[in-house]
Formats: sequence, structure tokens, C-alpha cells
Amino acid sequence: MNRELRYDVVVIGAGSAGLVAGIRLAQAGASVCVIAKGYGSTHLAPGTIDVLGYAPGRVDSPQLGRVDSPGAVLSEFAATRPDHPYALLGAGLVAEAIDWFAAAAARGPFPGYGYSGSLDRNVLLPTAAGALKPSALIPETFAAGDSRQLGRVVIVGTEELRDFHPKLCAANLRAAGIDARALSVDIECDRADSSTLAFARRLDDRAGRAAFAGRLAPLVRAADQVGLPAMLGLRDPHAVLTDLEARLGRRVFEIPSLPPSVPGMRLYEILRDALRRAGGRLVLGAGVIGHRNAGARIASIATDTAGSHTTYAADAFVFAAGGFHSGALALDSRWRARDQVLGLPLHGAPPPGEPRFLASYFDEQPLARAGVAVDGDLRSTGAGNVVVAGASLPGAVPWREGSGEGIALASGYRAAQVIAADLGAAGLGARKADPSPAAPPTPAKPAGVGAENLT
Repeated sequence: MNRELRYDVVVIGAGSAGLVAGIRLAQAGASVCVIAKGYGSTHLAPGTIDVLGYAPGRVDSPQLGRVDSPGAVLSEFAATRPDHPYALLGAGLVAEAIDWFAAAAARGPFPGYGYSGSLDRNVLLPTAAGALKPSALIPETFAAGDSRQLGRVVIVGTEELRDFHPKLCAANLRAAGIDARALSVDIECDRADSSTLAFARRLDDRAGRAAFAGRLAPLVRAADQVGLPAMLGLRDPHAVLTDLEARLGRRVFEIPSLPPSVPGMRLYEILRDALRRAGGRLVLGAGVIGHRNAGARIASIATDTAGSHTTYAADAFVFAAGGFHSGALALDSRWRARDQVLGLPLHGAPPPGEPRFLASYFDEQPLARAGVAVDGDLRSTGAGNVVVAGASLPGAVPWREGSGEGIALASGYRAAQVIAADLGAAGLGARKADPSPAAPPTPAKPAGVGAENLT
């Protein structure tokens, strides 16, 4: 079956950047469809909002040091890296986007569950290996794990969960000067599905929580805080956290573990819920298989979903499909970096004849900063109606900088501003979504919606 749907804006990619762009545009009155071949990085990431965790200690120093206050160093950091996304976004917009997200999370689908923090100070959280990772905004289920406030802490694991090693975590925390010990407690769960996701579902059940807390309580009486792998519920994390703390008489916190990431899935649900409440549409399993140009613009994209071809036409597109890790960018048979989705020009890739990779894994790889080439408003230099966001942007190395979610939220937020201003000038709402049952009704739109409606 072949069909064509028309929207004001089509967003390619359902990670944080794409969902934020879709939410903000739908809130501004645009008809929006977010399409993706699968979930974005939310299901893999820890669910924290890392804005800037590491940066050079001095302007002339290439060595990265831990950042205590992202807000205090963002402007200087961006000034020394003019092609970095933060240089294009500006510290003020990053702060605005972060504040918007915190408010959206508080209104989200999980009662009582929210994010705390700001750009003023990074929180240092234990990782599964016992290292301390800086984050700007954290879910409430992480808050008691702030290393600056940890007293006597017990790290709890279970033999069924093979990807989390409490003894390793506790040993490294002790090396960092934190009074930590480890213990293992059985969690009644199907051993064939021993993952944090399965345990989270078990703890969502009140009887399951009571049984777990009953076994754990006698073992943690000498502790001030209890650290668990990130599994404090999928449906109602606030209730799981408060109930466990009441039963144990101790503060409880989550520690990020290997995927699937339960806090990351909660983050995704917060953004998906906001998109739907704003009137936007989300289509997963839709891989882009082609596109049609109209001069220097993209007129439509073609997708394949389980053998059904759909064409999405729009006045504007947000490209938030990711980078090399997602397959949106790739090297061809001649080792040339290419955008696999829309064929947009790239920036930051090594020129022909230069090495693409270095021997040491932890060296900064030559391809690390490659992304879709953009102008100062995040528009693709190859298509004027395509605005780029998230990991598709060039100039950053998020895993070294601890900047991934900060870039995603802020660039998605800015992409929506840019497109809303363009559509407002052209008369937002001139295009209507296809009225078939597969597409939701197009929300009513105020006249002349522009960037000012995104506040």
C-alpha cells in the first residue's frame, strides 16, 4: 500500500532532540509528525541530563577536567570551539531549554516524579563501576546518590543481574573516599528475564516491593543510603521510591546500569506523552528509503514500514536521526563519510587521504566531530528547509564532554524556534495533515504562529 500524508513539519528521529523539536512545534500550533526507524538513544542512556561534564581546565589547555558549574564555563567553552553546537546555541538558550524540560517532566505521566538541578552545579553520581559522573539535571530517583552528600552507603545487587557488580562499585567508591560496602539480595523474578527492566516491573507491584524490602531491611541498618541498580519502577517511580524508603527507613537511590535503561525509558515516556498532549504524531518502525527534492529544498520523504510505503510531505523537516552510532551517517566503500538518510553535506569529516581512525580507542578519533553541515540557525547547508538537531550536528564529542543530552534538548528546542518563525512568516497551518484514520486531527492553529509562541 502506498499513501501520502502531509504535515507542516516532519521530524526524522525519535530521540530527545527529535521529540523536543516535535513537542515545541506542536505546542506552537504546527501539524507535526515524528518518524523514526526505532527508539532513539533514550533507552540506552542513563536518563540524566548531562550538559557539560568535562572541559579544558584553561583556554590554552587541551586536557579535559571535570566541570563543577556548566553555566559558569559554557560561554568560554563555546568561544574556544566556534563549530561546537553550544557556540551556535548560546548559553542562554541552553539554560532556557533545560528549564523548559524540567517543567515538562514535572507535568509528565509519572505523578510526583521529576528532575532537579540546574546549570549552576553538576551533581556527581556513582556509575555502575563506582566512578563519579557529573550531571546537571537528575531524576528524583538519583538524588540521594549525590556523592557530596553520601554518608555510609550500601550498594545492593542481585546474583540474577549479571551486568551489575556491587562489590566493584563499592570498592571504587571507597577509593574515592566514600564509606561504601556491597551486598547481594535475591529479587523474586523470572530468571529467564533477569534485567533491570524485569526488576522494575516487579517493584511496580506493591507485594513485590514489600517482599524485597523485607529481605533487604535487616541488612542495611548500618547504612545511611542504599544504592540500587536503576530499577525503581516503570509505571510509578515516585511511589516505588517513597515506599521503599519508608519500609527501609533509609534514603534510596538508583545507579545507572547497562541497557535497557529504565530511567531512560521514563525520559522517553515523558517526552512522548508531551508530544501526544500537544497534538503531535509519533510513528516508529518507519525507515526513510528515499526523498524528493524541490530545488534546494526537501519536498517529501518516503518510508517503509513492514512493507507498506508512506510518503510524508512537509514544508519543513527536522533532521535528528543521529550520527554514526545510529547509522544515519556512515562510511561508503571509498571511506567517504555520507548522510545515509537525506544525502545532506557533512562537516568535520577528514579530507581524502587523511586517517579516519587512530590506534588508541581513547584518542579523539578524526571522525568524532563529523556531522551534517549547518549554518548559524542549524539549517542544513544542503537544504534550506531542513533544520538539524542532536547527535546529527557536527563539532561535539558528547561522550568525552558529557554533553549529549544538553545538546539534544537545546538543539531540538532551537530547531523548533527556527521552523516556527519560518512557518509563521509563511502562514502556519496552510498545510493540513491527511484526514485518514492513521493521522490524528490537526489541532487548531492561531494565526501567524512564530518563535514568540514558543516561550
